[in-house]
Formats: sequence, structure tokens, C-alpha cells
Amino acid sequence: MEKRNYTLRKPAPRPSQADMVFGTQSVLETLRSGKEIERLFIQRELGLNEIEKTAKELGIPYQRVPIEKLNRVTRKNHQGVIAFVSPIQYMPLHNVLTQVYEDGKTPLLLLLDRVTDVRNFGAIARTAECAGVQALIVPTKGGAQINADAMKTSSGALNFLPVCREPNLYETLLYLRNSGLQIVACTEKTDKSLYDIDFSIPTVIIMGSEEDGISKEFIQLADSGARIPLNGQVESLNVSVASSVVLYEAVRQRVTAKVS
Repeated sequence: MEKRNYTLRKPAPRPSQADMVFGTQSVLETLRSGKEIERLFIQRELGLNEIEKTAKELGIPYQRVPIEKLNRVTRKNHQGVIAFVSPIQYMPLHNVLTQVYEDGKTPLLLLLDRVTDVRNFGAIARTAECAGVQALIVPTKGGAQINADAMKTSSGALNFLPVCREPNLYETLLYLRNSGLQIVACTEKTDKSLYDIDFSIPTVIIMGSEEDGISKEFIQLADSGARIPLNGQVESLNVSVASSVVLYEAVRQRVTAKVS
């Protein structure tokens, strides 16, 4: 009989009541208030046209989901809609980048392609803030939810690190390239070592998802790939650890450049 290995997974933490708003009128008023909405769930069978219209106008991501998913989030009378309020204020990327150049600094940005684990995200944010990254760029859809767990794991870094939420990461990368930044994709699908990259110039670093790394189109768009040398038997590092390695190589180079 074939022997199989089974991995036990811990259940995902339930969102706290303080993180979310539910009920049609409460959600609609929250949308209109200008608060940052991390995620919006709308019951698939309901025609909540006013909420959908408002979300579209404000560029807020939403999903149509079965009622069972809403019931798993809360047992209270949600009326078919739940909004998750973000604990941070997202920043426009253009404003952040303009300010970096006006301050006479060399841009160092970090773009996360579908990093979905909240604790990985929080750990990456903590390292990025400590390394002096000027902006953390995330997709509007397909990334980790910024909630209380993310804030805790970041040890407060998300209160200081500008986070930019972008609807199209490909177009975002094109914008950054046109703004004078080199694009570096941290991937094992290259022969070029991390230590052969010049991080002293304006740079945006791409880190990929826990499952399959960086999207193919982003690797093709990048000016250079960067591979972290691995001498052991394990083929890859956790994305938060890999981010630390890459960012602090950039820090090392920039400190060295200042001294010399």
C-alpha cells in the first residue's frame, strides 16, 4: 500500500469584529466615508447594485461570493455584504516617488507579486521599513489582506512604510521603468547572482508568490533577474527571508557607495 504524507494546516485566523463592517446601509456609509476598504464581499445571489456601483467608482476591489462564505466570516445578520476596513491609508505611488526624488534620495521600492500569506507580508513589511524602502507596492487583487495580524507581524512597520495598492502591476512596472528605475526580479529562473546586481541605482525589486514565484510576464519585463545562492539541499527560501537577503544586499551596497 502506498504511503502518503499528510500536512496538517492550522485554520486561518478569523477576522476580528473591529476589522469589518456588515449590513447594507452600514457598508454603504463606510464606502462613502472615504475609509480605506481592504476587501468587500457581496453575496452572489443578491443584486446590491448601489454598493457595487459605489465600489467601482471608488476603485475598491470586491468579490461576489456564496452566502456560506459570508456565514463563515460572521454569524451576525450581514444582509449579504461584508466590508473589511484597512488599518492603513494607502498612498498614491506617483506622490511617493515624486517625494523621493524631490528629497534627493535614490529610490528603492519593493513590489510583491501575489504574496498572500498575511504573516509573510507583515514580516516583509518590517524588513522593508528597517531597510529604508520608500514604498511597498501590492496588487489590488490577489495579495495578502492587511489586517490586525499583518500589523502585528510587521511590529508597527506598516504605520510608517508607505503602501501603494495598484490595479495593474505590469503597467506599474512600466511606469517605474519610465521614471528611471531598474526592475530586478528575485527568481531562481536566472543564472545571475544577487551579488552581481548594482542596487546603488534607482531600483524596484520584485518578490513573487509563495506558490509559484514571480509571474512570467514580470520576469520578461525585468531588466535583470537575481538569484540567491543556495548551497544546501532545500531549493528555495521563504519569501520573507528571501526579501531580507535581497534588501540588505541593497543596503550594503548603498552604504558602501556612500563611504567610498
